[in-house]
Amino acid sequence: MMKIVEGVYHGGKVELLEEPVEMKDDVPVMVTFLDDAGGIDLRERGIDLAHAADLRGRLSAFAEDWEAPDMDMYDERYGRK
Repeated sequence: MMKIVEGVYHGGKVELLEEPVEMKDDVPVMVTFLDDAGGIDLRERGIDLAHAADLRGRLSAFAEDWEAPDMDMYDERYGRK
């Protein structure tokens, strides 16, 4: 099972915004630091965390193509890098 919980990084620790989290102890986690400078506000576009996770899962099949080195020319042409 995967559960997404928002939090903030402060003082060397991740503080979860949802308390308590219904999860057993000692379960592995992955923490992704979001760079809010120039990011896209998904909530502003009507996309919540669950919807975002669903979209990421559906689009993951294309990730290898998007990240291929020869795709950099599109990023450079359209100012994405």
